[in-house]
Amino acid sequence: MTASHDSQNLFLEGAAGRLEAILWRPPGSQRAPLAALVCHPHPLFGGTIHNKVVYQAAKSLDALRLPVLRFNFRGAGLSAGKHDRGVGEQDDVRAALDFLAKQFPGVPQLLAGFSFGAWVGLRVGCQEPRVSHLMGLGIPVNSSDFSFLRKCRKPKLFVHGGNDQYGALERVKALVASLPGENHLVVVKGVDHFFAGKLNELDAAITNWLREVFHLRH
Repeated sequence: MTASHDSQNLFLEGAAGRLEAILWRPPGSQRAPLAALVCHPHPLFGGTIHNKVVYQAAKSLDALRLPVLRFNFRGAGLSAGKHDRGVGEQDDVRAALDFLAKQFPGVPQLLAGFSFGAWVGLRVGCQEPRVSHLMGLGIPVNSSDFSFLRKCRKPKLFVHGGNDQYGALERVKALVASLPGENHLVVVKGVDHFFAGKLNELDAAITNWLREVFHLRH
């Protein structure tokens, strides 16, 4: 298949030094309705911008002709600095959002995150006025506190594996049911945290939600 985007490898200026990043930009000059950021899972357990779930999320967004930015948190890949247990990483997310805002001025932002990337990214996305929509993939509710979402009215999509070992499904359902605003949960049956073998269902969940919300087409 021919790439549906222009791909740019670059470094962002972060608080702990430069952050390795990849920007996919749709061809042409048409203004995108949304610019997307996708945050990767825990770097101490091998999480990077090349994680399969993160890559699939980026592909799904790209297929809808949205610009998509992925970056490595501090200490991951070629990014400077060292892991900061989700504290300094929030500044990394802000640096990425700042970059998107400069590249696509005035365009609302979608913030998506997988696992650790959801825990860090959604926290920033809830606070950041430029972010209009949020996406949490495989939220690790067993070990991380997501109660901050109860103060966040922004529209949210959650996609979760039915057998996710890091996020008990009943806890995820209870959390989503307690949240204000518009919230949509898609459960992919029979898969663990990494959606192994069913990334196509992850793709469908993301695509269908964005098509419904923004009337987007492939």
